[in-house]
Amino acid sequence: MKSNIYRSHTCGAPRKSDVGAEVTLSGWIHRKRDHGGLLFVDLRDNYGITQCVFDLADAGLSGIEKIRPESVITVKGVVVARDTAAVNEKIPTGEIEIKTKEYKVLTEADVLPFQVFGDDGSVTEDLRLRYRYIDLRRETLHRNILFRNRAIKFIRDKMWELGFSEFQTPILTASSPEGARDFIVPSRMHHGMFYALPQAPQVFKQILQIAGFDRYFQIAPCMRDEDLRSDRMLEFYQLDLEMSFVEQRDVQAVGDALMPTLIKELVPDAKVADEIPHFTFEEVMLKYGIDKPDLRNPIVISDVSDIFRDSDFGIFADAVKDGGVVRAIPAPKSADRARSWFDKTESYAKEELGLAGLGYIVFAEEAKGPVAKKLSSEQIEALRTKTGVATGDSIFFICEKEAVAAKAAGKLRIRFGEDLGLIDPKEFRLCWVEDFPFFEEDEESPTGISFGHNPFSRPQGDLENLDMSDPLKLKAFQYDMVMNGHEICSGGLRNYNPRVMLQLFAATGMEESEVKEKFAGLYGAFQYGAPPHGGCAFGIDRIICIMLGEANLREVVAFPTNQRGQDLMLGAPREVSEKQLREVHIQVRKK
Repeated sequence: MKSNIYRSHTCGAPRKSDVGAEVTLSGWIHRKRDHGGLLFVDLRDNYGITQCVFDLADAGLSGIEKIRPESVITVKGVVVARDTAAVNEKIPTGEIEIKTKEYKVLTEADVLPFQVFGDDGSVTEDLRLRYRYIDLRRETLHRNILFRNRAIKFIRDKMWELGFSEFQTPILTASSPEGARDFIVPSRMHHGMFYALPQAPQVFKQILQIAGFDRYFQIAPCMRDEDLRSDRMLEFYQLDLEMSFVEQRDVQAVGDALMPTLIKELVPDAKVADEIPHFTFEEVMLKYGIDKPDLRNPIVISDVSDIFRDSDFGIFADAVKDGGVVRAIPAPKSADRARSWFDKTESYAKEELGLAGLGYIVFAEEAKGPVAKKLSSEQIEALRTKTGVATGDSIFFICEKEAVAAKAAGKLRIRFGEDLGLIDPKEFRLCWVEDFPFFEEDEESPTGISFGHNPFSRPQGDLENLDMSDPLKLKAFQYDMVMNGHEICSGGLRNYNPRVMLQLFAATGMEESEVKEKFAGLYGAFQYGAPPHGGCAFGIDRIICIMLGEANLREVVAFPTNQRGQDLMLGAPREVSEKQLREVHIQVRKK
């Protein structure tokens, strides 16, 4: 970095090799410590912290003790080595300090609403967001935002390396009925008409393929007017990509090349499995009870309905004959747990999962419990074989209709993984989930069904003679990448046949004229030679959140809104003037 009047070095640069050199540093007063005649100031900038020593007996240095933390100053002095006992091994500059000769206050800070030093976790989120410019100075958040910068640079470099071209797509676009609620923007020049902010660049990236650009990517902003929570925001970023003349595995290969290398590059102590397994949607719903399984958890759910069908355990046997299923959820190394642990698990099943109860078998020296007493030795051995349990484990059973049993078993599996300490936080496990149902039941739809995922996905089967006799049986070339129990990517091969596009939308009750009107750009482009294409989108914010071990997306975004969708720092949303409303031909109704 070139020297100027403010600094010859950054606050993270001086080292023991610089001892004796005169330096100029500028930054924020991070912390002050008065040691009786000597004032120690930790000076901080984007690059680190250097300790500066002020001799208060020096008249030229007077007044520094009155300057508040977070004031910005310039310090000139000499680099000296610290005494061995005073070395701070926690920071890179910990072997030296600056013997200050002169200083200048550039800007003085007011009394702080909360301290920057120490990362006090008791500060409320709304206060942090109101003073985000102060919050961003705090060590953890500052580090997170710089980490995000490195991650995005790595992703961009990797995509270029893989032969993709970077494009930008419009922020002002047309409203599209393809999922969440749009943010709409009134047009001043076109009375009564509105733009929409993009939920995703979906249509544009497909049109780029139709235009012949072959491999597209973009770090794309996406806006959706949805209810908020810790893992959802009004505005978010995703790595969008699309490719022409590809099959499903070609698109997935990009994720296989990107994600493990990204994690290994940015999280040095991470344990990343080399294999990225593929599961069908039906397979994960059986084995894990959820379509985004956390594979760090070794528990696998089994269907044991056949074992109970003809057993003497009447409650389960009768339920299976009436169409119910029995799912077995192993609890490794839990056999020696106190009875209260089993009671709490059953209470959780009743109060949180809405089940009538749980059955369980404890595999100590022998199988124990009310369920075990009603099973033959052959049936118990069959349970051992099917679930893979060993002595010292337990098995819990859920007997319900299939959809209820799958969901409840999945939640119980997650609970056991956390409660029994089965998950290594340094481990990263990735997988692909594919073959999703194209449609799902929907009581609000005119036809009783709606799209399960992206309506522009390609259905599996012969596009020229697509079997639509039972739409709920139709599968999509749709796939998600999952990391540690979170969906981080969703994508699919795209339907490029306009006739099939009309068929699929008709199944949800949308007329041909409506499809042609609402998706005019894409439908029109399909008339002029569309290649087979496919792509996906990776959630940048969520990926970074997982890599950093943060639970809240707002900890990896520089300027997020709060959980009510408000920007407390700038005061958005806010009322606008009557003049502004008139310019866009809008009158606000009173509630």
